[in-house]
Amino acid sequence: MSSGPVDVSEEDKKRHKEAEKSLREARTTMLAQCAHRVTAADLDYVSIGQGTAVQAGQDSGKSTILKQMRLIHRVPFSPQEVESYRQLVFNNLTHGMKYVVDAMEDMELSVLPDNEDNVQMVIDAADLKDGEPFPTEYYEPLKTLWEDPNIQKAWERGNEAALPDKLRPLPCLLLGLAHTDMLHFSLVYYFSDLDRLFDPSYTPNEQDIVQARARTIGITETMFSLKDHEMLMVDVGGQKSERRKWIHCFQDVTSILFLVSLSGYDQCLVEDRDANQMQDAMTIWDSICHSQWFKNTSIILFLNKNDLFEKKVVHSDIRSFFPDYDGPSGDAASGREYFKKRFARLAQKANQKEREVYIHTTTATDTEMLRVVMAAVEE
Repeated sequence: MSSGPVDVSEEDKKRHKEAEKSLREARTTMLAQCAHRVTAADLDYVSIGQGTAVQAGQDSGKSTILKQMRLIHRVPFSPQEVESYRQLVFNNLTHGMKYVVDAMEDMELSVLPDNEDNVQMVIDAADLKDGEPFPTEYYEPLKTLWEDPNIQKAWERGNEAALPDKLRPLPCLLLGLAHTDMLHFSLVYYFSDLDRLFDPSYTPNEQDIVQARARTIGITETMFSLKDHEMLMVDVGGQKSERRKWIHCFQDVTSILFLVSLSGYDQCLVEDRDANQMQDAMTIWDSICHSQWFKNTSIILFLNKNDLFEKKVVHSDIRSFFPDYDGPSGDAASGREYFKKRFARLAQKANQKEREVYIHTTTATDTEMLRVVMAAVEE
């Protein structure tokens, strides 16, 4: 990992240049859609997180933060959005189980013989259509699979994080459930409440929506009032190959909200199993801090997914992935401080005297905690 400015290859420069036009058009379209409420000079925040086009890495929880911001600032979800999240909850149940079963193969585990037909049924599950209730025929198979002792054993092993010299690919398969950005807690949350979810009249509540996981694709924006300003939060989706190409498009923002997954310290990228999520986050952070476009822009860093981090460090030694960590093994507080200092040093090295950097530890699914943090940020 390099701690200096990020070098961009000629190939990247060419690809980024080709993408700039479409990105500028997308941004112009967004501004035009809300021109009666906001102008470019009014943009207060652009949300940058792991798994986005310009970002800190992957799976930082930025979309969850965006949903929480809507709840905190009372921006309601439309009926169409609620219906989409209802369908997504079922998708999370079936796809989440598929990824757990896939990960079991690398652990040399298998479901009980009586559950083999249930596995095939879940694998063949189709997405819901608008207004279609959760199919009742999936209730027992999902419930029985979740109770399978080997499923639970795989879950526990995934939560512990495999040692790199034994099962290095595992984090990509289970720890992140990376292809749909499903967190451990989301599946536990949903599977512990199957009766409610399979009720024919089920409508997602706020916490169901917060817990729902889907890969961010394209650009989404949410606007809400904050004191005397209109705030436009922009969420840009994409993989590593797309990153950094839209930096110029947001050069007039006053602040950047940058998200990093603390729990990603022992996980690989979706598209590069040899790359570490946290190291990748530091690289993108470094490029943002050194960017000429943001030299006068305040940066707010959220070290997110603290809840998962606290559980993981007990079993997955930070030193195995960051040899210069000299704190006690299994100590979450020392680990947080270590990563906080790493990011702070990169920001200081950029030597942008006009810029202020604020660092907070967060759990995106905790609405009340996030409300307190955002109140401090807004000051």
